[in-house]
Amino acid sequence: MGPLHGVTIIEIAAIGPVPFCGMLLSDLGAEVIRIDRTQPSNLGTPMATRYQVHLRGRRSVAVNLKTPEGRDIVLKIAARSAAFIEGQRPGVMERLGLAPGDLGAINPALVYGRMTGWGQDGPYAQMAGHDINYISVPGVLHSIGYGDRPPVPPLNLVGDYGGGLFLAMGVLAAIIEAKSSGRGQIIDTAMVDTSASVMSNFYGRLAAGIWSEERGHNVQDGGSHYYGVYETADGLYVSIGANESKFYHRLLELLGLSHDQDMVERQRDRAAWPALRQRIADVFRTKTQAEWRSLLENSDACFAPVLTLRQAVNHPQLAHRGTFIELDGVVQPGPAPRFSRTVPEQPRPPVEPGTDTDAILAEIGYNAGTIEAMRKSGAIL
Repeated sequence: MGPLHGVTIIEIAAIGPVPFCGMLLSDLGAEVIRIDRTQPSNLGTPMATRYQVHLRGRRSVAVNLKTPEGRDIVLKIAARSAAFIEGQRPGVMERLGLAPGDLGAINPALVYGRMTGWGQDGPYAQMAGHDINYISVPGVLHSIGYGDRPPVPPLNLVGDYGGGLFLAMGVLAAIIEAKSSGRGQIIDTAMVDTSASVMSNFYGRLAAGIWSEERGHNVQDGGSHYYGVYETADGLYVSIGANESKFYHRLLELLGLSHDQDMVERQRDRAAWPALRQRIADVFRTKTQAEWRSLLENSDACFAPVLTLRQAVNHPQLAHRGTFIELDGVVQPGPAPRFSRTVPEQPRPPVEPGTDTDAILAEIGYNAGTIEAMRKSGAIL
């Protein structure tokens, strides 16, 4: 059983960071009950439920939150839960009668986790957006890519999934505090805040004068020759992260560049970086990715092949650790991190919306007749 066994959390159906947070908490053993809609929605990218990895491990009750019966169902579940997470635009939950005060009135210890892009207040609070917008304002997007090209979107890893991690952390911190105080609280998680937090180190470097706002001119953004990606003879790629001097010099040895005085002596000379990068690029193009793996793997050159998603599944390190699992025929990353004692069980595959409606309603005190009547009225699915 995972470390969150016995903790019940309500998740209001949403996209991006909220289901990711729900998956993380469920992976750790929490009983996450997902409140799905009774009608099909346009949430996320349309695909069969079995492929929606972020929905794994939860039970689902499909409820029409705009009905009094639907609202009452959520309140009854909340009365016996430790936390509640939602990702609606500010004001939506208030209009539904499911605001923090509404739930707190029946469960004072309930932690209420809120996830938005811009935050609960401010001039942008009601403006629609997505991950790429939320990471634009805090300077994240501007910082990623090469100087002669537009910024490169880092998938939706920083805003959506970074935000989901912060939401999970905030919820867990508040649950721990509530155990001593007996009082819940609101966790206001905004992706503009969380993505700014992820950039903390770079804001520090900027203040110290060692980070350039000119994209592609810094150590970790592809500007340096010793931290970046190189093409191989077969059109594939390898990554190098030889930042520290001892790793850098080992890399030069293995590349046959130890005799090059500029390479040896000018590692930190930004003016030399473009020319040194070209020299290393020329060397990497002389061998295939497999040949470089044979030479550089298991060395201290800070090297790794750049793999595709399908290739990653079979990498020996990830296979050794069991990084990937298979649920209902879908290969996907397993729970992380690992626990030495309270080992989480393998997650259950995602279920269709409303799969567990009857069972969950019975658990919170509804009889079969009432359940059927609510189904006929459209309050549940």
